[in-house]
Amino acid sequence: MRRDRTTCTFSDSFRHRLNMYTLAASAAGVGTLVLAQSAEAKIIYTKTHIVIAGAQQYYLDLSHDKITDFTVVNFWTTACPDSCGQWLYLKPPTGNSEIGSATNRGWHFARALSKGSAIGPNGHFLAGTGMMAAAFSTQPSVGAWRNVTNRYLGLKFAIKGKTHYGWARLNVTGGFGTIVATLTGYAYETIPNKPIIAGKTKGPDVITVEPATLGSLALGRR
Repeated sequence: MRRDRTTCTFSDSFRHRLNMYTLAASAAGVGTLVLAQSAEAKIIYTKTHIVIAGAQQYYLDLSHDKITDFTVVNFWTTACPDSCGQWLYLKPPTGNSEIGSATNRGWHFARALSKGSAIGPNGHFLAGTGMMAAAFSTQPSVGAWRNVTNRYLGLKFAIKGKTHYGWARLNVTGGFGTIVATLTGYAYETIPNKPIIAGKTKGPDVITVEPATLGSLALGRR
């Protein structure tokens, strides 16, 4: 069961917590928060570089509240020759979803959005596992995330029962047995139900967090 989230607001208490976050980051020697000029910033952008190779997974915490919002899984099986393959997919918990395209087999592909795409209430969000890329020993590779650079997952998730929108930017390389995904950044809109633009990382309404070691979950473990 997922515990309640802490809503991100920009009251005096929120700014105080940001200051504490900065001090904690400096003390730990892992980086600082880089704040935008405006105190009314409403987009939290996390700059990172996380490599997700075969047989690894990454627990993505968009809002830095230590709750997994999505899991990026790079699954590999050696059950050859019948089902030897590698799958890169996005796995959301119940209630969260990603922009995707349905198939006639009951599962769907996660879309690889371009920079500038709007992510909001009008998006075609699908619950459940979203296939990103797959490669096999005896079949053609499939998925919109095959060998792409700077593409975006469109994400919808809940904070304390309210819907928020975000994105995750990844590069994906390789084929059968060599698929590697690199997460280079992610962001979310703090105002419930407000759309966010994929790849927007600058402006008076943006707070930048770097690196993503604080508030994030490690590879392969919660």
